[in-house]
Amino acid sequence: MAAKDIMAVLTALMDQGVIPVFYHPDPEICIKVIEACSAGGAKCIEFTNRGDYASYTFLEVARHFAKADPSVIMGVGSIVDAPTAGIYIANGAKFVVGPVLNADVAKVCNRRKIPYSPGCGSASEISAAEELGCEIVKVFPGSSVGGPEFVKNVLGPMPWTRIMPTGGVDTSEESLKKWFGAGIVACGIGSNLITRELLAAKDYAGIEKKVAETIALIKRIRGK
Repeated sequence: MAAKDIMAVLTALMDQGVIPVFYHPDPEICIKVIEACSAGGAKCIEFTNRGDYASYTFLEVARHFAKADPSVIMGVGSIVDAPTAGIYIANGAKFVVGPVLNADVAKVCNRRKIPYSPGCGSASEISAAEELGCEIVKVFPGSSVGGPEFVKNVLGPMPWTRIMPTGGVDTSEESLKKWFGAGIVACGIGSNLITRELLAAKDYAGIEKKVAETIALIKRIRGK
C-alpha cells in the first residue's frame, strides 16, 4: 500500500472503521502497542501529541515502522497550530487530527497532501472545514455535541460529509451500532480500546484481541 498517497490513507481510515488513539512517553511501549494494534487489523494509529518531547517519541516510533512495517500508517492527534503540524509531518505523520479547526493547519496539510481531520462541533464548523479541503471531519467531543443524533441531523442537509467522532464512542455493540447507524465513516477510540488495565499489565496480546474484536464488530454492523 502506498501509505504516502492521500487517497490511500483516507481509504484506509474509512475501511478500518476504528482508529486507536494512543500516547505513551516510552517509545518501546508505543512500538509494542502499535504492533499489537497492527496485528489486530488496525494499521492506522493516531498518536496523541501530549507530554514533553512527544514529537521526539513520535519520530523514533515512526522511523522504526518505516523499516520494520511500512504498512503501519501513523497519524498525529491533538494538533492545534500549524508549526506543530509541520513538525509531525516532517517526522513522518501520514494524517493530522485536531480538537479544533485551524485554517493554517489545513494549509500546511494541503501543501503536503496530508489528510487533516479537525474537531468540529456545529454544521457551520463542518462546512468551513470542508471549504478548507478536509475530507473527513472529526466531531469532538462526540457525546457533548449531540452524539449520533447530531451526526444524523448534519447528514440530512449535508449527505456528502464524512464524520469521524472521538469522545463518547466505546467498543460496545450498542455504542457502535448507534454511531455507525447514524452515518459515521470511522471513529477514534482511546482508553476504551487500549485500556489502562491492558497497558499496566503489558498485555499486548490482549490489546491485539480487543482491537481485532472491535474491527470485526464494526464490519458486522456495516454488513461487510
